Amino acid sequence: MSDITLTMPDGAKRAVPSGTSGADVARAISPSLLKRTVAMTLDGVLSDLADPIAKDASIKFIARTDPEALELIRHDCAHVCAEAVQDLWPGTQVTIGPVIEHGFFYDFAKVEPFTPDDLAKIEKRMGEIIAKNAPFKKVVWSRDKAKEYFKAKGEHFKVELVDAIPAGEDLKIYSQGTWLDLCRGPHMTSTGPIGKGFKITRFSGSYWRGDAKGPQLQRIYGVAFADEKELAAHLHQLEEAEKRDHRKLGREMDLFHFQEDAPGTVFWHPSGWQLFQGLINYMRRRCTREGYVEVNSPQLMERTLWETSGHWETYHANMFVTETEDARVFALKPMNCPGHVQIYKHGLKSYRDLPMKIAEFGCVHRYEPSGALHGLMRVRAFTQDDAHIFCTEDQIAEQCLDINRFMLSIYKDFGFEDVHIKLATRPEKRVGADHLWDKAETAMKAVLDQIAQSSNGRIKTSIAEGDGAFYGPKFEYHLRDAIGRTWQCGTTQVDFNLPSRFGAFFIGADSEKHTPVMIHRAMFGSLERFTGIYLENTAGHLPLWLAPVQAVVATIVSEADTYANEAVKLLRRAGLRVETDLRNEKINYKVREHSLKKAPVMLVVGKREAEERKVSIRRLGSQDQTVVSLDEAIAALKAEATPPDMFEA
Repeated sequence: MSDITLTMPDGAKRAVPSGTSGADVARAISPSLLKRTVAMTLDGVLSDLADPIAKDASIKFIARTDPEALELIRHDCAHVCAEAVQDLWPGTQVTIGPVIEHGFFYDFAKVEPFTPDDLAKIEKRMGEIIAKNAPFKKVVWSRDKAKEYFKAKGEHFKVELVDAIPAGEDLKIYSQGTWLDLCRGPHMTSTGPIGKGFKITRFSGSYWRGDAKGPQLQRIYGVAFADEKELAAHLHQLEEAEKRDHRKLGREMDLFHFQEDAPGTVFWHPSGWQLFQGLINYMRRRCTREGYVEVNSPQLMERTLWETSGHWETYHANMFVTETEDARVFALKPMNCPGHVQIYKHGLKSYRDLPMKIAEFGCVHRYEPSGALHGLMRVRAFTQDDAHIFCTEDQIAEQCLDINRFMLSIYKDFGFEDVHIKLATRPEKRVGADHLWDKAETAMKAVLDQIAQSSNGRIKTSIAEGDGAFYGPKFEYHLRDAIGRTWQCGTTQVDFNLPSRFGAFFIGADSEKHTPVMIHRAMFGSLERFTGIYLENTAGHLPLWLAPVQAVVATIVSEADTYANEAVKLLRRAGLRVETDLRNEKINYKVREHSLKKAPVMLVVGKREAEERKVSIRRLGSQDQTVVSLDEAIAALKAEATPPDMFEA
């Protein structure tokens, strides 16, 4: 048997016979290395440690504590979960169990529904299976053998999965002890290294292969981490997230609601609409100072426009479509960009007019499956702080850098300074010639490098291969919130395709027609979604400038009512949003109630305050009180209520 050469992470070379397993290589280097190794990578591809190595490769041994092992821990957990469920409820069919963010899920066909008490039973049984430290073993079966085995066990969903595997592809079977499953792998060496950093969290309904017309299944969710400390941190984050849930805050603060006869659309209450408009007004002021002109494009446009743009072919499933009596087909706009091209085309443009910056707070509609809807975070109708910059190729880098500066300053105003920028490159399903994609991606990679260098590592950057829009690559801005979660908000997309498809042009310095480049950009992204993110980030403790109700004047005794009403008039004349609470209730009751609604400031007045024209100031979340004159309170609150962008003017 001929030798092959393995290259170690430090560059050292090692000759071994072809077919030597990773475990044999680790054992030959050091027994302690073998003991701590749970898997390996060959030329960067994660593999079973027991796999034979057939050709020259770069090899890296993966310890359980290495970051690469986390996905394996979660994958192995899914298999152990499936075994535990079948042990506890014989006759249950297993289907699929992939790794997801923070953990895994597994779908089951089970006659009786799971109950909350079952979660603890599953978790306990999983712990027992893990403790046995049964080795994971892989064998390759023929298609017929696999179908025969699973059919005999009554695993009809597994038979379907076998049929779905392309001809010529290996059917891998992994066992842990006596239990086995169809799986692509890889796995760790045994169940023991999974450890104790896992928890079964919840169950839900699901459908076979995600098809609502298919058989209904039951899904078990779990989280898994490298150790119990990381698990505890994650569970604490979940507790915090539950407290901060924007849907809960929306009810407490009386901001908005949803209802079944308008799925995925928001009913904004007065306070919520004030908050929403506060965000728009802030962005409108910022855009005006940056040289954008605001426009408005139609909600409903004919099919032919969407065919030209490419949306009909690539995005039709997400569009709301209607046909009129004269057989014309229209669609509610899912995006603003085609309308902005029409506005750009209205009138001859010169290179001297570029860059031309068009902005719109446009309401768009996109069909999202009902199961995907989630409060303000995932809706079917939402408003974008959308803009498109028409420019020359030479202006791409300058404009992208300018957008980046603008974007980061906005996030800073809202307290988001931990930002990760990803460059999402061409997806498989796209429009436009490859040479145009090459141009766009080359320009954006150069900009990304410049952003990374100029930030001295403060801004994290990376490449997200294949995640671009169908018409162009994009920058995605991911923000980390107060409890460590990340949210993708703003985007910048360089588009060589859409202006060309619509025949947009400008007259260049050579007096010839040239196609402009179109840079799509959104800062908040979806206003609805950003509202939800910001509510959760602040736990509803909004800054005074943005709070729907900035202060409540509450009385201790009815003798102070006249003074309270006078104070409210003066506060409102100063531009503050103020309410009164003159009810015949104890002041502590009033404070608790307005604290639940997250009113930032309470101005408490009694008989003494009325006589001395003073107010007692109480801040949300604080037990302290400060007594000042009414004039002082008005001046201080007016200054505090100044939006952050107004200080820069």
